[in-house]
Amino acid sequence: MKKFLLSFSVLTIFLASCSSSDDAESTGPGDSFDRKAMLENMADNIIIPAYQSFSTEMTALKNAASEFTTTTNEENLTKLRSAWSTAYVSWQSVGMYEIGKAEELSYRNFMNVYPVNTTNIESNISSESYDLTAVSQQDEQGFAALDYLINGLSDTDLETVAFYTDVTDGDKYQNYLIDVVNRMDMLTTTVVTDWTGGYRNTFVNNSGSSATSSVDKIANDFLFHYEKHLRAGKIGIPAGVFAERETFPDKVEAFYKGDFSKDLFIANLDAMQDFFNGKHFGSTVTGQSFKTYLDFLMTITNGEDLGKIINDQFDVSRTEASSLNDDFSVQVKTNNTSMLEVYDELQKNVVFLKVDMLQKLSISIDFVDADGD
Repeated sequence: MKKFLLSFSVLTIFLASCSSSDDAESTGPGDSFDRKAMLENMADNIIIPAYQSFSTEMTALKNAASEFTTTTNEENLTKLRSAWSTAYVSWQSVGMYEIGKAEELSYRNFMNVYPVNTTNIESNISSESYDLTAVSQQDEQGFAALDYLINGLSDTDLETVAFYTDVTDGDKYQNYLIDVVNRMDMLTTTVVTDWTGGYRNTFVNNSGSSATSSVDKIANDFLFHYEKHLRAGKIGIPAGVFAERETFPDKVEAFYKGDFSKDLFIANLDAMQDFFNGKHFGSTVTGQSFKTYLDFLMTITNGEDLGKIINDQFDVSRTEASSLNDDFSVQVKTNNTSMLEVYDELQKNVVFLKVDMLQKLSISIDFVDADGD
């Protein structure tokens, strides 16, 4: 459950401007915009294709892990790392959709909690006694656990391979690696099957304007991910935004890989902006979206179009981040001011999206956060 503290000032402004209507049968918040067409574009052209692409990359990762454990050598370790990197970038296009089966399974938390608890991972491997379905084991699996298992065990490929070929413990490391990958693949298959089965129609047909409508829920999921996982998780927490004079270079995404955290950040930023604009996955075509909804309402903020303001701020954030070190851990250690500047630019869009956009769309916030927007 997304339980964080929302600042009182933002909440007050928001509640004062929101529509009091919560009619699930309404076609929209007092307008004639085709919300169902927007949901169809989101489901058919963005969310489902992104999940299907990610599922393909997960299959490739699963095959690479199997090949590595069957023939454990440096060449197959390199192939495994490549499959992991590709799948991790692909994950950035689906991690924001914590709705439907993904919400039910707590999919995101099992797939990409970082930093992981390496002490517990080693304990799991040593004891061969663990239950990866347990919520208490979220810090011991997913992409970050694989990062540790293929990038963090040693500084050299030869020594990393030695962990998996050791006479005493090699099989244990191999089994844990396979169990983690299989768990990720199984969760992904479950979510994709749900979307391509009945949930797609459930999502599209729930086009009303109540707090439980698909539009309200996907908007909240989008904003929660932007605020909690993109802005805070990837940038703010490592940079020490929420801790007085203390940075956390070990809390970056893909910590053990080292030179990958910026790639993951940019991939997620791009995916979020594309979703806002209704851009079809893997295509330049766009359809109905939050952007076109705002355009339909002829939304004007400070004399400018709100959709343009939001897109401009996405672009400014990307430009600001382009100068960061590929390894955010190094960036935090050497010039944390630049990380803080990227955070500040991301924060500006929190206001534009969470306050201005939601007010215009008459969508209520269903989560609160503790970092004091």
